Amino acid sequence: MKKLFTILIITITSHFSFAQLETAHWYFGTLSGLDFTSGTAVVADDGALNTNEGCSAISTSIGRLLFYSDGITVWDSTHTVMPNGMGLGGDASSTQSALIVPQPGVPDIYYIFTTGQ
Repeated sequence: MKKLFTILIITITSHFSFAQLETAHWYFGTLSGLDFTSGTAVVADDGALNTNEGCSAISTSIGRLLFYSDGITVWDSTHTVMPNGMGLGGDASSTQSALIVPQPGVPDIYYIFTTGQ
């Protein structure tokens, strides 16, 4: 009986849980990307990024692309450069030129950390 109750609780809990899709979009390389919002990788060839190394992207919790960066430039979801989105401190030859981190507890503020050469 205890085992049945445990299975029932797990089933009900998993039914009401939602995937967090903040990392559903990947942009990398030369105008390349992947979209994981459907649960499988789908080619996304609409990006503006052109880099050999580090880059980062962030989406909403439901998988809507917000922006992405190579550490030098930031592009929005329409793949245009964001206001003040050029001249960041990253370098094209650093392994992880950009890292995007949301501010804890504040859903609309993000920080982009960059790494120089």
